[in-house]
Amino acid sequence: MEGILSLLAGGAIAFAGYVKSRAFVRDRLRFVDAAQTARAPFIAGTVATLAAAPVVWVLPVLGAGTALAFGASVGLGVARGARDTRRLPGA
Repeated sequence: MEGILSLLAGGAIAFAGYVKSRAFVRDRLRFVDAAQTARAPFIAGTVATLAAAPVVWVLPVLGAGTALAFGASVGLGVARGARDTRRLPGA
């Protein structure tokens, strides 16, 4: 039962990271050139992983895989948000 709960919690955290980072890049960083580069998703994903590492270290239910999944989802969200920005009319 604990394994299922940790899997669901990790999936919810990864989903939230993706949705929030995509919306942030699309809405707030629309005109920031640095957010539109090819390196931005890798930098954002690395920073998110490093920021999540102490949190998952403290919580016994979550593990290192959760921090990695969160970082990957933030990186994918940044990449998709930048792509959405390039495809918006008037941008």
